[in-house]
Amino acid sequence: MNEETLVKECVSGSAKAQQQLFDAFAAKMLAVAMRYIRDKERAEDVLQDGFIKVFKNIHNFKLDGSLEGWVRRIMVNTALDQLRKDKKHQTDLELDDVSFELKQRNHTEAQLQADYLMTLVQALPDGYRTVFNLFAIEGYSHKEIAEMLDITESTSKSQYSRARSVLRDTLEKLKIER
Repeated sequence: MNEETLVKECVSGSAKAQQQLFDAFAAKMLAVAMRYIRDKERAEDVLQDGFIKVFKNIHNFKLDGSLEGWVRRIMVNTALDQLRKDKKHQTDLELDDVSFELKQRNHTEAQLQADYLMTLVQALPDGYRTVFNLFAIEGYSHKEIAEMLDITESTSKSQYSRARSVLRDTLEKLKIER
């Protein structure tokens, strides 16, 4: 089923089409949620909430853009909403308090490095991690990030710079220890 037909079927309420859309994007969107939410169960909740929003608003999707991009934007916004809800209950972990263990996996070295870097990113304090993900991975501008997070543009730039600095320092420290 092509994208246009899939969207039309979802708009009409077809459970089969909704399942097909979910199956097509769930793994990628869980990865998006995991970039913002440390805990896998909570990220899975964000995934579910995000897909509820997708199906509730699929009639608003204009076929002039990428369906995956539209779904991704909803997932990012859902993750940000969850972070806002959790903010008052959140305690940031210091990077030094987090242990980084890589379990043996049947992955290529590049995949191990990517997994390890994701672990480092996930260990960043929420503000740093959120801005880093939005800017470096999702490609939003600091102005867009500022609007999304209700912060100033300079705060976004500062958070990104600090996130990079923490990541760079951690990687340097790990090189020295090896």
